Amino acid sequence: MGAKRRLNNPVLFICDLQEKFRPVIHEFPKVISTTQKMLRASRALDIPVFATTQVRARLGDTCCELNLDGSDGIITRAHADKSHFSMWIPEIREALRLLPDSKKEIILVGIEAHICVTLTALDMLNEGHAVYVLADAVSSCNKEEVPIALARMRQAGAVITTSEGFLYECMGDAMVSEFRAIASLVKDTKDETREALEALCKI
Repeated sequence: MGAKRRLNNPVLFICDLQEKFRPVIHEFPKVISTTQKMLRASRALDIPVFATTQVRARLGDTCCELNLDGSDGIITRAHADKSHFSMWIPEIREALRLLPDSKKEIILVGIEAHICVTLTALDMLNEGHAVYVLADAVSSCNKEEVPIALARMRQAGAVITTSEGFLYECMGDAMVSEFRAIASLVKDTKDETREALEALCKI
């Protein structure tokens, strides 16, 4: 019998990565590159993807390079527009409830760290889910907001980690069937990962 993954029900939440934010968010390209890596991992690990936009009519569509239209083989369970700051809106709630098992491990990426990401984390923790915030995949217009937001989410019970750290925790064992694909992904994206860590995770 093959090895089992450490985390059973991961779900990727992509918060408001929209075109209009591109020029104003601190190190936005690094957030996008880490999110692209997590989307590739979602295919290998069969992780459901949920995404939102914030008032799309004013702030634009989700960035095209994320390929959430299905053209890259990514199956997005919900891609909803919202005016609420939290992602925990009816469309997301109902789509999440269609998945097996009531409690999930929510992987949070996107913007802004101190507003929509924080409020989503707090709502998901309140619902009893585990929350993993990827520090190399969240940002804000003002970079000084980010460490304060991460500290607040950690205090509330979220796990603050990195994309690579999460992927290995998710697998938990080098003998799981997905290990080779994830190890290859980590190798392929090592330069982008280093750049994102240097830009977004400075201490």
